[in-house]
Amino acid sequence: MLSILEVLWYGVLAWLGLKLLILLLNMLFFPVLKREKLRRPRPTVSLLVPARNEAHNLRETLPGLLLQGVQEILVLDDHSTDVTAQVVEEFSRQDARVRLLVGRPKPEGWMGKTWACYQLAQAAQGEVLIFTDADVHWRKRGVRAVLARMEHERAGLVSVYPLQMTHSLAERVILPLIDDVLLCYLPYPLLRTPFPSASAANGQVMAFTRLAYLASGGHAAVRGEVLEDVRLAQKTKAAGQRLALALGGGLVAVRMYRSFAEIVEGLGKNLIEFHGRSRVMLALSYMGHLLAYTLCWPLALFNPLWLLIGVLGLLERLLLGLKTGRPGWELVLVPLAPLLSTPIYLRSAQRKYTWKGREYSR
Repeated sequence: MLSILEVLWYGVLAWLGLKLLILLLNMLFFPVLKREKLRRPRPTVSLLVPARNEAHNLRETLPGLLLQGVQEILVLDDHSTDVTAQVVEEFSRQDARVRLLVGRPKPEGWMGKTWACYQLAQAAQGEVLIFTDADVHWRKRGVRAVLARMEHERAGLVSVYPLQMTHSLAERVILPLIDDVLLCYLPYPLLRTPFPSASAANGQVMAFTRLAYLASGGHAAVRGEVLEDVRLAQKTKAAGQRLALALGGGLVAVRMYRSFAEIVEGLGKNLIEFHGRSRVMLALSYMGHLLAYTLCWPLALFNPLWLLIGVLGLLERLLLGLKTGRPGWELVLVPLAPLLSTPIYLRSAQRKYTWKGREYSR
């Protein structure tokens, strides 16, 4: 009869093996944004930025938005307590395409971001609506690359996963896991199937044709959702519109968090959503990751077969870096990831959480 550790070894081996197979498939098929020419006349574009206490980010990212050659850049100040509005007004005086919108009070039942995006969509004039977070850095011709991807895929929605800009140890350890979830669990060819459940999206960058946005019901249709991006992608697909994804490559990047506390607060707010809102599944996920990427090394002292598990985990991170453009040496950080993620799991298991100064219940 197999021992508990032997059963766990086979289970972890099968899990990592499946993840690697999907990752290898995505290394072949998952698009990366690149500079391309449009074959058709360029549509008018509205860049739409929801902003709540984003003054520090907007000073860095608005110059990149101004390089995109779009018709308008709308920034909605969602009741900020910093100088977000003043920063936007400074840029609007330099370029008339930048316009500040003052957010209205959030109605009951709406999430802060969905309400901000809804107001932006109502004010936008473009044929293509690109929702982009205030911390997203756009390189020159980034928007054109998104439009080319939309044209190539004949997609109503293109969502981009920006390259993670990481400076601290915690950022380097944890934030690449966002790409891991995408590239190791969702085979890109599934997006081409008609099933709405086979959808994904990243709220940091979502580019809609106006027709697709209206067909999906827009942000009003996902007003109370924490994972509003994924739900909106599913509704877009259900409405008969094509969905496409891309990695940001060298054209779109993001620095999501600047401290470990921000990482815990930001990722902790929605991690449980990826586990069906089940705290049991959340706990099992944590134990699985701890076993696969951290405990495998001391367990190898008792059974050398656990070394295979450890090596597969390192290989996964190496291949992930090759696809997303991250340095290969980061694979040595893999054993730290479950340990540093512990507060994130604990945070996500709580009944209430705070985000951008607002309190929400799960």
